[in-house]
Amino acid sequence: MRQTNLFSKTRKDAPKDEVAKNAQLLIRAGYIQKELAGVYSFLPLGLKVLNNIVSIIREEMLALGANEVSLTALQDKSIWEKTDRWSDKSMDVWFKSELKNGTEIGLAATHEEPLTRIMKDHVRSYRDLPRSVFQFQTKFRNETRAKSGIMRGREFLMKDLYSFSADEKSHQEFYDRVAESYKRIFEKVGLGSKTFMTRASGGSFAKFSHEFQTITDAGEDAIYTHADAPFAINEEIFNEPEAFEGLTLEKKDFEAQNAIEVGNIFSLGTRFSEALGLTFLDSQGKPQPAVMGSYGIGPGRVMGTIVELLSDEKGIVWPESVAPFKIHLIEIAGSPDTHEKTVALYNMLTALKIETLYDDRDMRPGEKFADADLIGIPFRVVMSDKTIAGGGVEVKKRNEESAVIISEKELLAKFPSSNPVSNSADTDHSFNS
Repeated sequence: MRQTNLFSKTRKDAPKDEVAKNAQLLIRAGYIQKELAGVYSFLPLGLKVLNNIVSIIREEMLALGANEVSLTALQDKSIWEKTDRWSDKSMDVWFKSELKNGTEIGLAATHEEPLTRIMKDHVRSYRDLPRSVFQFQTKFRNETRAKSGIMRGREFLMKDLYSFSADEKSHQEFYDRVAESYKRIFEKVGLGSKTFMTRASGGSFAKFSHEFQTITDAGEDAIYTHADAPFAINEEIFNEPEAFEGLTLEKKDFEAQNAIEVGNIFSLGTRFSEALGLTFLDSQGKPQPAVMGSYGIGPGRVMGTIVELLSDEKGIVWPESVAPFKIHLIEIAGSPDTHEKTVALYNMLTALKIETLYDDRDMRPGEKFADADLIGIPFRVVMSDKTIAGGGVEVKKRNEESAVIISEKELLAKFPSSNPVSNSADTDHSFNS
């Protein structure tokens, strides 16, 4: 994409009422637009990042054998009454409304009830289980506090996965597979080294649930970690004896750290299936309630966490896996020959499907470089009279200070093309020479 065609622009300052670093940087870099507290629109750059995160999550959900659906945002009051979750006393984040005929409805905060009712029409026998269903859908939650940017919104995209099993053993096997899948997701998006599977309260559903918590100063939660422990422990249950079930480590050896919850997995037991009548006939022909699980990841929350964790004083530093573009190609105005060579390189990169943002704006070099650092694309490639005289183009990784001048041929060899026709098995795609 040519940067002159990108309608969103960078800005020097974020809104004065925006206190979260992730939102400040994303607004300044032109990724999102603040509509009101906890509500953000995703602009072209932001949507590309969000979609890249969604693609990583979707790939892992499909690998689990889950089916993707798209459920309605408008919710039927009656099914929530059956599970005693319509009342604000049991679930205080509802956005509720009313149809013109007086019928009360809710805006989706979660989807256990609607999906359980749907599954009643598709599950008859133990042979129909296990089943798992997921979606990416906008959720609405009436949060009392919305000061964490896109890490805690009142309107946000959620990946929610639900599982239906014939017994506890089958459920636990799937639950463990989801846990491993989540670990891979957070590794792929660049948060793996700072993200811990964390024991948390299971509420009324189970002894424990598990959260995936990423260590960051901006975190709203506190978790206890230990170098030799296979999991962390949420502060909420740290003083409960069950929290250390199976660990020989001393409680005093754990370290408290701030963290943001980027995902969670819950065992739901049979609460929803019993309340809503989701049963199946077992091998003996007897009706049994399905055992359920719920598994969530907020792609926008992941995006905000990446910015909080990986940005520096100049701006955002995107991991390659989620960045809106692979290369930020910057032309420094010079001779007509330099312009022609830059355009030719851009066209070649585009033909090879190497995603490139081409800064063709009529601006000073310093302004272009500052914008490039703020936007945070992994590789900056500069073409000018000077680089051409030096042998080609100047290449610099966003998270490194030094740059190198290499030939265009070497540049193309450093980046894998997503065009299968142009790929070669013996091409050196590593960046380091």
